[in-house]
Amino acid sequence: MFRLIKRAVWLVVLVICLTIALPLFVGWYLSPQDPIEKADAIVTVSGGDNNARIKKTVELYKEGWSPIVIYSGAAAEGSISNAAAMRNISVKMGVPRSDILIEEDSKDTTENASFTAKIIKENNYKSIILVTSPYHQRRTVDLFKKELGKEFKIINQSAVDEDWRKKGWWKDEQGRFLTIGELGKIFINYIKTWKQN
Repeated sequence: MFRLIKRAVWLVVLVICLTIALPLFVGWYLSPQDPIEKADAIVTVSGGDNNARIKKTVELYKEGWSPIVIYSGAAAEGSISNAAAMRNISVKMGVPRSDILIEEDSKDTTENASFTAKIIKENNYKSIILVTSPYHQRRTVDLFKKELGKEFKIINQSAVDEDWRKKGWWKDEQGRFLTIGELGKIFINYIKTWKQN
């Protein structure tokens, strides 16, 4: 009897630990971050909180981490692409237009990676700083590595996003929605890659 109670207590402790640890692990998993270092270009994909992504990109550029910015993204609505709109805002914030390249055709993250990889290869860049929203970072870096190769240097630097926090994403509906959505998309990408191999 005592042995059964002891096992039940350990099971309860394990369930409590997993309940606490799993949400923290998910936040850490979705939002990988690297120590900042110099790179050939800063690559920023559009979507989510574009203003936060632009702010982070301009900050990194002005701090001298890279001499070139690449914005990626087609038009969400209207005639101007997200990439062009992000470039225009960055110019107003003090980034020379000549230091910004744009990729205006990608309609999703897979295309962001594919189309931007062509620009990176054409310019013979060997490293990039990758900027997106924190919940979107894992999937984005995985797709860029698929296009550029696992040995290509990618430095993860997420923008601050008002709708998502690594520690506490589960506390509000929008945080849960973004997290579950990203986990689902990562799983779908994993299945697609598995089927191709």
